[in-house]
Amino acid sequence: MRAVIFDMDGLMIDSEKIYWAVGRQMAREFGKTVSDETLGQMMGRAPIESVTLYRNALGLSDSPEKLLETREARVERQMQGGVEPMPGLYEAIELLRPQFKLAIATSAPGRFLNVVLDKLRLREYFAALQTSDDIKHGKPDPEIYLKVIGKLGVAADECFVLEDSSNGARAGKRAGAYVIAVPTEHTRAQDFGFVDYIAANLADAAEHVRSIAKLGPQAQSKRAAGTDGEDYD
Repeated sequence: MRAVIFDMDGLMIDSEKIYWAVGRQMAREFGKTVSDETLGQMMGRAPIESVTLYRNALGLSDSPEKLLETREARVERQMQGGVEPMPGLYEAIELLRPQFKLAIATSAPGRFLNVVLDKLRLREYFAALQTSDDIKHGKPDPEIYLKVIGKLGVAADECFVLEDSSNGARAGKRAGAYVIAVPTEHTRAQDFGFVDYIAANLADAAEHVRSIAKLGPQAQSKRAAGTDGEDYD
C-alpha cells in the first residue's frame, strides 16, 4: 500500500453544512423546500450533476448552469470567510505522510480546493490533486479516482481512499482501491455496506490505514476477496 487519497468536502473540511445551508436558502427564494434526502443525494457528485438533481427534485425552471453559478458563488464567498478542518485532519496527515503518498480527489471545482489548501496551509503535503474541473463523469463513477491514481503513479490496489459519502466511497471501490468511509452527521444514514472499513473519525481511519499497511499481502488477499456486489461499465 503506497498512497492515501482524501476526499475534501465533509472529509477534510466541515463544508457540507455550507452546501446544505446554501441549498436550503436557494430553495426558499424559489418558494420551495428541499428535503434532507435530496441534499444527501447531491453529496459527492460532480457539481453540474448535483444541481441537476436539485433542479429536478424542486421542479425549478432555471437551467442547471444558472443554479450552479449561484450556488458556487455563495459557497465560495462563505469559504473565503474561513473553513473549518474536520477533527483530527492535521493529526491524520502527520501520521500518514511519512509512509504514504497523499492526494486529494474532490468533486468541488479547483478554485474551492485552492481556497481550502491556502486557508489551512496544506498544499505542501499532497503529491497529487484532482478536482471536478476536467472530469466528465462525477462520483460514483470512478473517473476521478482513476485520474488521481494515474497522477500518483501507483496501482489502484495500492491505494486507500477516505470518503464521507456513499457516492464517493462507491467511486473509490469501482476504481479498485481500499475504501475507508468516515461518515458525518449528514451521511451516517447512507449505504456504506460495500466499503472495506467504516471509521469513527479521521484518527481511527489513519490508524486503520497503518494497521492494514503492516499486514501487507494478508490485507490484500482479504480486500481482493470482497466486492461491492456490483457490475460497472
